[in-house]
Amino acid sequence: MPWFVKIEEGKVDKPTFDQYVVPAHKAYIQDLIAKGHKARTGYWAQQRGGMLLFEAASKDEAEAIVADDPLVQHGCVNYQLYEWRIVME
Repeated sequence: MPWFVKIEEGKVDKPTFDQYVVPAHKAYIQDLIAKGHKARTGYWAQQRGGMLLFEAASKDEAEAIVADDPLVQHGCVNYQLYEWRIVME
């Protein structure tokens, strides 16, 4: 399956983000992992935002996965979605 990367830029302050979104986002990622998408997520150390890396069958599926992310649903991030082609493992 192709890999996809969602690069995020935070739009809300950290206390709001942590209080309302982080638990839901963690549950969402756990669900993606359980469904076989090999999801990985993290945040930038020096600025607001982060990255989600995952497998999906197609760009359409990847877009649907991103649309379900609580970070997106609650308007906490701006993002770009890219298909990532691995050259070496």
